[in-house]
Amino acid sequence: MPKMKTSRAAAKRFKVTGTGKLKRNKAYKSHILTKKSPKRKRNLRKSTITDKTNVKNMKKILPYL
Repeated sequence: MPKMKTSRAAAKRFKVTGTGKLKRNKAYKSHILTKKSPKRKRNLRKSTITDKTNVKNMKKILPYL
């Protein structure tokens, strides 16, 4: 049986926490920042946990993470 392949794009974007949840960075922080409030930009810096509706698909493309 051949090894499963990890999606390298996803592997660079997600980390696994100690409890096995997937941690990700928030989107919308790269450009057009002038119209976003300082509070909104500050909150976009923080990482967050991947929503449970997406976890099943993410675990499939990240078999060894």
